[in-house]
Amino acid sequence: MAHGQGNNNEKVIYVGDSRVKKNPNTYIPPDYTSFPGKSEAFIPNFLLKEWMVGAVVLVGFLVLTIAEPAPLGYPANPLNGSFIPMPDWYFLFMYQLLKYPYTSEDYVVLGTLVVPGILFGGLTLAPFLDTGKERRFYRRPIASSLMFLSILATIYLTNVSWTHYQHELKASGVVPEHIEREMLAEEEAKKGGGGGETKKPAVVPIVAEDDPGAQLYAKASCVSCHGADLKGMPNAKIPALRGVGDLHDKDAIVDIIANGYNKMPAQKDALTAAGFSDQDIDALAEWLSKQKAPAAE
Repeated sequence: MAHGQGNNNEKVIYVGDSRVKKNPNTYIPPDYTSFPGKSEAFIPNFLLKEWMVGAVVLVGFLVLTIAEPAPLGYPANPLNGSFIPMPDWYFLFMYQLLKYPYTSEDYVVLGTLVVPGILFGGLTLAPFLDTGKERRFYRRPIASSLMFLSILATIYLTNVSWTHYQHELKASGVVPEHIEREMLAEEEAKKGGGGGETKKPAVVPIVAEDDPGAQLYAKASCVSCHGADLKGMPNAKIPALRGVGDLHDKDAIVDIIANGYNKMPAQKDALTAAGFSDQDIDALAEWLSKQKAPAAE
């Protein structure tokens, strides 16, 4: 730049730094509003936005599962004939669909493979079959009709399945596990709310742990409910077998195994299927009759 002060008409020249080069390949995202009917590129623009939304939703689900964990049911008992199996709510429509005669028994392949294959296959092929540019649903009658039909069918089947489940509970007098747990929790809260210290029951030890009957018990179906430690499951109203000899003698226990007791079904068929002979059942009953509380000093 010239430094003369007397000549104001002198041309001023700025010298740039030649070491800084201009990048001619700088990418400037286009303004898609200038192109009617066009949209932004799917990769990477649109895909990145969808991924961010999916990540936020996933974190939200994780927070919900941590705050409200799924309740675990009681241990499975194949001998419990009063249990009514029920899937999660989002599978109720398929559960109900498999109850109908044309999707079960002789047609179970139709209900388990063909019908779901048509539904999911239709969803997979929808973008390739419906290639129209129209986005308004009332101008896409075929796609919109199939969508509304699927939604109505799912709602109807879910409602029918849940209603039938409620009727089965009332007819059989079965209390669902989550309600039973709540009732037990309320009872325990009432018992513990008396203000005084609750006296813990004395622990009854296992008698004759080396007896052959103990080995038979470990192989018997009784373990699945009453536990290997004979403590039962109080929350599920399954009594402990420690001290059972104080309530029932050997003959009574044999009768319980053969005919059941209260809500417990008969166990003799299950034991026989497991390879137990009548002598084994007799030895098992004799060992259980020995399970008595120690005499008070």
